[in-house]
Amino acid sequence: MGQFDINEIMADMAAAIKGSVSEDWKEVKPVVNQFLERRKERLSLMAELRITGELSAAEFTSRLENEKLLLEAELHAIAVIHKAIAQNAANAAIEVLEKAVQMALKSL
Repeated sequence: MGQFDINEIMADMAAAIKGSVSEDWKEVKPVVNQFLERRKERLSLMAELRITGELSAAEFTSRLENEKLLLEAELHAIAVIHKAIAQNAANAAIEVLEKAVQMALKSL
């Protein structure tokens, strides 16, 4: 997949979440790291299928929404996280992945 580095994207996703939860990062970090590690292979495959054209934009968007909801649900498990903070954190992470795939598609 050329310039699409899933490890770099995962680090960027974690940074996006950290930026959106700021003072709650200590509580959120373990959940985020576990989620990203468990979902890494799946997110990488989704990105690869989209970049190679095996997954349409609509299918990719739908699957990203599912991943966002899963991450949001895991973040809700942390009592200190308010619903809006969890939504913002999930949105920030998935936007990073989505933008990376768009950049990879443009470079083809």
